[in-house]
Amino acid sequence: MEIKEVLNKELWESFLAQQTRKTFLQSWYWGEFHTSLGNKIWRFGIYENNKLVAVALTVKIKSRRGDFLLVPHGPVTKLSSSSSYKVIKLLLERLKELAKQEKVDFIRICPIWERTSENVSIFKSLNFREAPLHYHPESSWKLDITPTEEQLLAGMRKSTRYLIKQAQNNKDIEIIKSTDVKDLDLFYKLHTPVANMQKFVPFSLEYLRKEFEAFLADKNISLYFAKYKGEYIATAFEIFWSGIGFYHHAALLPQFHKIPVSVLLQWEAIKEAKSSGSKVYDFWGYADPMKNPKHPYAGPTLFKQGFGGYVDEYVKTQDFVISQKYWMHYIIEKIRKFKRGL
Repeated sequence: MEIKEVLNKELWESFLAQQTRKTFLQSWYWGEFHTSLGNKIWRFGIYENNKLVAVALTVKIKSRRGDFLLVPHGPVTKLSSSSSYKVIKLLLERLKELAKQEKVDFIRICPIWERTSENVSIFKSLNFREAPLHYHPESSWKLDITPTEEQLLAGMRKSTRYLIKQAQNNKDIEIIKSTDVKDLDLFYKLHTPVANMQKFVPFSLEYLRKEFEAFLADKNISLYFAKYKGEYIATAFEIFWSGIGFYHHAALLPQFHKIPVSVLLQWEAIKEAKSSGSKVYDFWGYADPMKNPKHPYAGPTLFKQGFGGYVDEYVKTQDFVISQKYWMHYIIEKIRKFKRGL
């Protein structure tokens, strides 16, 4: 095996198109997004017998607590688990060289691999340690959208199906789709008060604009808005990439939580994903509402489960320590995790 940078977008995206375990965080567009933020990126390809068998977008994240190298939801590989050790070992050796060159304090990998004892042991054997706080979702609620619309409706929770029909018959409810970057101002206006209520720091408008523009280049993104009696009350930020629809950001003004706009907005996004050729709809973050009903994701997870589907759990975020400064980062993230109830 050998590792080298991939500079060709078509090669990168065509490889990813053939894989099933992936998210847009390893897409070419996510790399372009980080570049627009001023972050350094590297697109590493791992080759076996001159054939591309794995890719790993790597980003240098600058932080006041210490810089680090991040591999978001990667590496993406088509190899069997028996060869995965070689992939991680080779990638780690390259990242350790890069860490020394870039003077970072640690390496963080957010694997997209299935959470099995075998996959977890690969990281342990290479001296990784479980990160104190996840950087990207470590599990996701997903829905197979290859069945017909009628079959998808039949597979939903009865109450969810009822609310969709109720919303469809309500003349006061209107769902609007947009691909106009100017409409991010409205999205942000709706999203910010919800973020404040749920006690998390929202992404800046500039961050969201750059993300939107990166995926808009190939028409892989849409905004959805819900109006009730002429007033905008809900929104969703959806990415449609490589055969998957992603429910990435969303908000519903709390005073309208009894109005069933969110289920209809979600159903419209699912139908668009299906019509665009996607086979899976990824609802993004998941937390078991039965095991931890106070988890910040518990309520949203109950909502997502109403549409049917299944949970996909990834190997937890892994850190490789480079310098002693890592431990300051570790302590602060431990405190943040406790305060957020994660």
